[in-house]
Amino acid sequence: MHFKRTLSAVKREDFKTCADSSFCQRNRAYADKISNNSSFVSPYNLIENSIIIKDGVLSGEIINIENDLHFILELNLLTIDAARIRINEKYPLKPRYDEVKNFALVNEPSNTLDYTVLPSQDGLTSISFGKEGKQKVFVYHSPFRVEFLFNDVPVVTLNDRGIFNFEHLRKKGDSSPSLWEETFNGKVDSKPNGPESIGLDISFPGFSHVYGIPEHASTLSLKETRGGSESAYTEPYRLYNLDVFEYELDNPMSLYGSIPFMMAHRKGASAAILWLNSAETWIDITKSKEDKHGLSSFLNFGKSTITTNTHWISESGIIDIFIFLGPTTSDIHYQYGLLTGFTTMPQYFAIAYHQCRWNYLNQDDVFEVDEGFDKYDIPYDVIWLDIEHTDNKKYTTWDNVKFSDPIKMQNNIAFKGRKMVTIVDPHLKRDDNFILYKEALDLDLFIKGSDGQVYDAWCWPGSSSWPDFTNPKTCEWWSKKFTLDQYKGSTESLFIWNDMNEPSVFSGPEITFPKDIIQHNGWEHRDLHNIYGLSFHAATFSGLLNRKNSSHRPFILSRSFFAGSQRYGAIWTGDNMAKWDHLAISSPMLLTIGISGLPFSGADVGGFFGNPEPELLVRWYQAGAFQPFFRAHAHIDTKRREPWLSGSPYTEYIRDAIRERYALLPLWYTLFYETSITGKPIIRPMFEVYPDEEKGFAIEDQYFVGDSLLVKPVVNQGQTSIEVYFSGDEIYYDYYNFQRIQGSNKVVKVDAPLNKIPVFIHGGSIIPRRQRIRRSSSGMRLDPFTLLIAINNKGEANGTLYLDDGETSVLRVERIIFIGLDKKPSKIFAYNNSNPSIKRELEFKFGGIGTTINTFTTLSSKDVLVIKDPKLFITEDWTVQF
Repeated sequence: MHFKRTLSAVKREDFKTCADSSFCQRNRAYADKISNNSSFVSPYNLIENSIIIKDGVLSGEIINIENDLHFILELNLLTIDAARIRINEKYPLKPRYDEVKNFALVNEPSNTLDYTVLPSQDGLTSISFGKEGKQKVFVYHSPFRVEFLFNDVPVVTLNDRGIFNFEHLRKKGDSSPSLWEETFNGKVDSKPNGPESIGLDISFPGFSHVYGIPEHASTLSLKETRGGSESAYTEPYRLYNLDVFEYELDNPMSLYGSIPFMMAHRKGASAAILWLNSAETWIDITKSKEDKHGLSSFLNFGKSTITTNTHWISESGIIDIFIFLGPTTSDIHYQYGLLTGFTTMPQYFAIAYHQCRWNYLNQDDVFEVDEGFDKYDIPYDVIWLDIEHTDNKKYTTWDNVKFSDPIKMQNNIAFKGRKMVTIVDPHLKRDDNFILYKEALDLDLFIKGSDGQVYDAWCWPGSSSWPDFTNPKTCEWWSKKFTLDQYKGSTESLFIWNDMNEPSVFSGPEITFPKDIIQHNGWEHRDLHNIYGLSFHAATFSGLLNRKNSSHRPFILSRSFFAGSQRYGAIWTGDNMAKWDHLAISSPMLLTIGISGLPFSGADVGGFFGNPEPELLVRWYQAGAFQPFFRAHAHIDTKRREPWLSGSPYTEYIRDAIRERYALLPLWYTLFYETSITGKPIIRPMFEVYPDEEKGFAIEDQYFVGDSLLVKPVVNQGQTSIEVYFSGDEIYYDYYNFQRIQGSNKVVKVDAPLNKIPVFIHGGSIIPRRQRIRRSSSGMRLDPFTLLIAINNKGEANGTLYLDDGETSVLRVERIIFIGLDKKPSKIFAYNNSNPSIKRELEFKFGGIGTTINTFTTLSSKDVLVIKDPKLFITEDWTVQF
């Protein structure tokens, strides 16, 4: 028996609201009780004589004076210029889950010894830390509160509003029976540990904008969640990985991934937190003009300031929070990367164009699609096969009728430098003749139900079971299943797609696992739900590393994700729709995911569900060409939509968009290298590039690629002009004709005909391109470079080009284009810096309105200078002298 999803709107009744999650409801009610009682004082106090400060750690004991329960506090001052706070029960009835760090972090961070305990004050312990002592932490004893400062200005405060709430483990007779069982849509959660939630308010004093906590189809600058304005939500943001197809927009409901990271930014400061918890989590956000910390005089010369207050609620686990004090967004990205890992450098093909649909029917279909790209002169690098390529949904197998010779099929496309991706989901068909299922069963690697038996539920194959990837033995077993002798019919040019790994369970509550099923070491699934997809992704990554040629970097696309997923590959935004508003929401969604530490992300070009009209498809390809992961994908019930099927002129417009991606692959690859060592996002919100320009703090419909290209996707039907906001007192140049636009923090209306996505070169940039577009990226690896040098207001430009193909010595520069020169030079010389006395005079052309530079660029600007064939090589040290 097989399942097939048909087109229908999201069923909201399948998914919980806060009112349906008793722990969310309890903690929200507790917050309401406090906010409505001005005399309320938090019952949690830090016992003063328990405080010990040693080796970069402040430890102590917290007491809840209402019930005399004790908790252990650890405040770690870290070498990465961040801090960590952990709070757990002192005497729990049983251990609480504290293993998420083993999956999300690259290692346990080290404590710094570079700190100073400040003179004591009554009821307050203060420490300065960091190399320059600009970071401080104030720990207030009664009631317990922690305040972090940078340059003596508060940036993050914990328990500022007294909402801290830690539900201790207890015996069943000690509380209401309703706290020990919960029912949703007729499915019972047995809750054997009873109430065990944690809640804490985290405030960002003086910050009116906060960002992060993906994944939601929502705005870049996060909204308030307690009502109060027309645009505010009434539900908190939810982090609980779920399979929500045809998801609603402008909504805080859960989607496929969760990163419990939030960043606050204002002029002159940035701060962030990572709430390291893998259980179901809800986050309320409110904003107030109350100035508890006297920030008005610090920040706005007496003007009122806005503070963003957040309330974090998790169903189980402990409190484990990392606090990043910046002070810049770049600092935070680097600190977060040191903690959770940086993006793994992909192979070149992975950042090129991918062609996918559910499903390509058979080998002949794959051949015809592959040939179609060549016929219409459209480059592509990867063709994908969805679930129908398997033998009855048994992953790592082939349908022997439809795909009778998969090795020949892969070799045929590999001959052109192309790759193939097949889908491998975590659910295994319960069939004793299916070797993966039989081995996992015999080795006792499956997740168990609450009754102790192997969990059996429904997904694509029908009756299925799920390996437990939090079990090291499972990961070791799985990592051996991708060698060429194990994955029969695979080759070195085959890569993997991990889908349905939230996990998706068609017969489960909220289309996922019941919370009371049992995983490795006896932990309930409720404790670690949000890391299931991460653990599966990591195990598959290890599997590709174990193939014959382990020097090849793995490529694995995952739908589900968590903090740390960036170490294993790319993700995408799931089952979107062929609608203009879904195209529009892709920008803020991808920007949010990127600034939350996962830069390698994209959205299904064209929309997964539905049939896009040609104009929408063109605009989506144009947007996708300027997003990190560039893949077209479509549902099995949709019409075929390979690029040439749209017909003229749409096919030509789509081809131009794809070819532009290929021309700029040197830039994209360089940006992937940059994020692999700095953690900076690849596509960047305006505030990342212009951090002091407040008008840009909430802009989400345009963004920078790196710092060099400003991109404004067209997301409205029939639109042929668009308004673009140009930040900073800097020059910009139209990417297509090099016309100059002066920034000055203003909005300019520009033309946006259907054959063009508005893109602008940021003055001061050097952009590497390859002009000769081949049928795949591998065919371009030895092609020469064109350098676009866009002069800024100071007459300067700089850029970086990263190469690691082992053949850089033969790569030459075939053209240098200077943009924004004030006057024509009389002569131009080039020389090698190792022998500057030998100079060669270069031929050049200045001006040239109407001159065609390449298939994408016809000059309409007179301040352009073109040097053809300067006989220079990329890896040599040389100078061009005017």
